[in-house]
Amino acid sequence: MSVERAHQARTQRVQGLLAVLRHIHAHPGVTRAELSRALALRSSSATELTARLKALRLVAESGVAPTGGRGRPSPALVAHQSGPLVCAIDISHERWRVAAVQLGGAIVDHRAGRHQRRAADTVLGTVREQVAALHRQHGSRLRAVSVAVAATIRGDRVVQASNLRWQAVSLDALRPTPSTPLLVGNDASLAGVAESRRGAAVGTPVVLHLTIEVGVGGVLVVDGRAMTGATGAGGEFGHMPFGDRSRQCLCGAHGCWDLEVDGRAMARILGRAAPRDPRTAANRVLAAAAADPAARRAVDLVTEAFGRGVAALVNALDPDVVTLSGLAVGLAATAPAALHQSYRNGLMRFRRPQPPPLVPSTLGTDGTLIGAAELAFDTVLTDHGLDAWSSASAQASPVSR
Repeated sequence: MSVERAHQARTQRVQGLLAVLRHIHAHPGVTRAELSRALALRSSSATELTARLKALRLVAESGVAPTGGRGRPSPALVAHQSGPLVCAIDISHERWRVAAVQLGGAIVDHRAGRHQRRAADTVLGTVREQVAALHRQHGSRLRAVSVAVAATIRGDRVVQASNLRWQAVSLDALRPTPSTPLLVGNDASLAGVAESRRGAAVGTPVVLHLTIEVGVGGVLVVDGRAMTGATGAGGEFGHMPFGDRSRQCLCGAHGCWDLEVDGRAMARILGRAAPRDPRTAANRVLAAAAADPAARRAVDLVTEAFGRGVAALVNALDPDVVTLSGLAVGLAATAPAALHQSYRNGLMRFRRPQPPPLVPSTLGTDGTLIGAAELAFDTVLTDHGLDAWSSASAQASPVSR
């Protein structure tokens, strides 16, 4: 066989392994028969490819999946107990979370805590210790680190985290080894990826994800990929000038949408001081809205401001569906009429008969970690990632070669 033909054969074999591995990652528990149908593989090809992946300690066959018909039930294809892991990190305004996640998206180890101080060196020092502990425990199984931050991101750096008061912060110290891939994304953007791949919008081609925590975050997701622009800083929907131009945002701009739709806006409408914890303050106002007319008015005004902005984004981005998380879910549940009226009124006329539905998140607060893990596995489930794991697997267990 010529060198060129040998190279082509190897490339086809690797692409076949990756196709199977990615399908098992997206559909843990799939059977070989289901895999064959989904990827248009012959039964013998599916058997050969899964055997190779088992030998590499990437997948295992566990239990049996009922077929609903006659014949012996088929084993389910799942992550190998000694297979690759990724480290997913979530750094929000108030807390941090660190998790080890296996193929298929299951969290196998989880640590969490609240910030003692918000200074970047303090927060990152704490998180770095947790990553190092995971690396000591799992060693070379830990294949990548992915960080979700409540911040504006460019590449693998935090450009600005207004509520954490961070500016131009490198996250490189979170690598457990110099060669470990490090991925960084905005928290709301990664939550949107998670809803598209594993949550409320699975199978939907174009998804607009919006969340309210301290201000509004979100992302447009197309075919499971976040559209974050040329440098990764896209999706800062909360900093569009949909608000009062006399108000300056912590980001430096005036009139940001952020300032109209969270607990800070509710407090301002109620004549109260700006809350230290806008999310908790907003939830208290939501809880009071049923019995307190002033609280109800504050919720309605904030919800209307949110609905108008959603309509503007739908007009501009043309999604199939809009997924909501965080405080946005509470607004939709407490003031559904205000939300849908302001949303519909803001839509272009041709969109009103069948507007993109507003759908609550199914992943909730776990969406950010799940999205970070998905970003990491996008790096692991590649030609290079498979080669690197194959080499590590061979060194750890020569018999499996």
